[in-house]
This record gives sequence, C-alpha cells and structure tokens, in this order.
Amino acid sequence: MQSRLCLLFVLLLFFNIDVNSQCAMCKAVVETNLEAGGSIGAGLNTGILYLMAMPYISILLFGFFWYKQNKKSTIQ
Repeated sequence: MQSRLCLLFVLLLFFNIDVNSQCAMCKAVVETNLEAGGSIGAGLNTGILYLMAMPYISILLFGFFWYKQNKKSTIQ
C-alpha cells in the first residue's frame, strides 16, 4: 500500500499541470494602476503572501499534532 502511494506521489510530481490563467491579466491591472498612481500592487502582494503562507501553516500544524501524538504513544 505504501509503495503504491509513493509511486502515485512521484507520478504526480512528474506530471504537473501549469496553471497561469490570470497572471497576464493581473500584471496588466497592476501596471496600469501603478502608472495612474494607485497602490493596488501592495494589496495584491499581501494576498499572494497570505495564499502562500497557508500551506506552510497547515504542514506546521500537522507536524506539531503528529509529534504530540507520537510522543504520547511512546510514553504509554
């Protein structure tokens, strides 16, 4: 079972799909807004950082709870 999961994981790593659906559109909006004196770029960067941080936080929480559970089971 574990070998199948590892194989599936490796296959998913090799066969990824690029998703660039709105990059050009977002870039154009930010460039025109900055030329007009707006500050939409700062908000866009904050949103990107927020979206980027969520997977790391979830992995950190998973690792923390796994560590606590593993430590609890070794004590008993």
